[in-house]
Amino acid sequence: MNIFNQDTDKGKHISGIDKGKVLMYGLSTCVWCKKTKKLLTDLGVDFEYVYVDRLEENEENEAVEKLRHFNPSISFPTTIINDEKAIVGFKEKQIREALGF
Repeated sequence: MNIFNQDTDKGKHISGIDKGKVLMYGLSTCVWCKKTKKLLTDLGVDFEYVYVDRLEENEENEAVEKLRHFNPSISFPTTIINDEKAIVGFKEKQIREALGF
């Protein structure tokens, strides 16, 4: 039961235009993560996002290890495209270019 009425969203899939596999790792309290999520949503891209700070301990550890492969500093947001390219931070131009916009 969420007595403080806080958002408990851990992440999910957002349907849209297929531009390959797009995954954003973020924190629920991070303004730049929210801006990145909004950009991807506004572009209409099919993507998944994970709020690492909302995961259970084992899930969080697993997500951090996956993230470390692409971003050793483990900073947020990190957007991974097609399991090949990682864009660290809110970098609108780089995100648009990587997705073909």
